[in-house]
Amino acid sequence: MGTDIHRALLADDLLDRLREVARVDTTTTITTITDADPAAALRLAHAEVLFTHWGAPPLTEEALHRMPRLRAVVHAAGSVKHHVTEAVWDRGIAVSSAAAANAVPVAEFTLAAVLFAGKRVLDIARDYARARTAPGLLPYYSGHGNYRRTIGVVGASRVGRRVIELLRPFDLHVLLYDPYVDPVEARALGAEPTDLDELAARSDVVTIHAPQLPETRHMFDARRLALLKDGATLVNTARGSLVDTAALTEHLLTGRLHAVLDVTDPDVPPAESPLYTLPNVLLTPHIAGSLGNELGRMTDWAVDELDRYARGLPFAHPVGPEELTRSA
Repeated sequence: MGTDIHRALLADDLLDRLREVARVDTTTTITTITDADPAAALRLAHAEVLFTHWGAPPLTEEALHRMPRLRAVVHAAGSVKHHVTEAVWDRGIAVSSAAAANAVPVAEFTLAAVLFAGKRVLDIARDYARARTAPGLLPYYSGHGNYRRTIGVVGASRVGRRVIELLRPFDLHVLLYDPYVDPVEARALGAEPTDLDELAARSDVVTIHAPQLPETRHMFDARRLALLKDGATLVNTARGSLVDTAALTEHLLTGRLHAVLDVTDPDVPPAESPLYTLPNVLLTPHIAGSLGNELGRMTDWAVDELDRYARGLPFAHPVGPEELTRSA
């Protein structure tokens, strides 16, 4: 894992449980494999399991050659695409991920964004700050609120499914677009299945939870963004490339749409981007996922997986090569 994340885990004593289930040196971070120092190379040569996190180096064929005893990779974070390569699958190495644990805070962030969007909380807060007196809320915001609003969920991923679950207690109608989910399953989740264009046209809030794949790049392009109704809010906590940022910015500049953007394309908008200052945009730097003490949830899930491995049990949250073609 990266040195920064290692320091964060040590600072919160999140690795204490790891010592209970494995022989491990939690004070040493390995950020490179092929150029590892002699002490790190010796540890790698004897390693049966890698405990990984953000910033893990790629597990290439050359890297795996230095780890002849390696049998499993336990990732205490979400996607394994950054470090698990074909060589891992070719070796038959088992892989587990705490992606389901990381989905929890993303879904919670999304729920807050959806409910705040319906109440137009940011708009009212700015009006209040500007007027320094209550601006006659009932007549002025009579068109807002969360009763019987339509929420469009794009992608029945771990996060998307959790969002649908969290929305269930509210008086909201949920639409779902996911080409891998049939209508029966969609309704069982608590959503009305629909195609993407219809979802865009009918939703008061659209929230994106699809993976970053070649076919999902700019899935919300200029044409589809134009289908969104006036006053609709677009929430993106997935990947910035799923939205045509330039096309979205044009709609935001006119005030026709609102947006909650935790991810953008590029990852950090240029300094002159209007996204930083537009009153109808909430822009955050990829904070929806695990942050601060939420790292502990992922670490706990990963240690649980290592404990299962140590007891000869299969992983509860395995990852296979076929899953990566449809996940972030």
